[in-house]
Amino acid sequence: MDVHRRAQPGLGEVVGRLIGETRQLFADYALLTVLDARRAAIRLAWILGAVLVAAVLLVTSWMGLVAAAIVFAWGAGASWPVALAVAALVNVVVAALLAWFTLKLARELPFTALLRQLRGDAPEPPQRLTT
Repeated sequence: MDVHRRAQPGLGEVVGRLIGETRQLFADYALLTVLDARRAAIRLAWILGAVLVAAVLLVTSWMGLVAAAIVFAWGAGASWPVALAVAALVNVVVAALLAWFTLKLARELPFTALLRQLRGDAPEPPQRLTT
């Protein structure tokens, strides 16, 4: 007889180990999820910051172009009020076009394809994005 031989674990011990390992597995997945969400949030903050800086740069560039156009119009003989009014009118027209484009994009609510699928509705025919 070998005195160093270990006894086989009982059913209770095996189930206890299984529950402990399962709990640890879920804890590891939860930690991974939290760390991944944190990393995604930090990246999103960097992306939003970069977009904000780019938007500020675009606005200042647009203002420079409008100012240059006003000065050019004034140098060509237009009065200051006329040059400023034309620049304002161009800004209003561009803003109206952007608003129209935005409303056109917002007509379809988000997740409509998913909602149609869950309801069992027939799929819509493919649509082309036209401007």
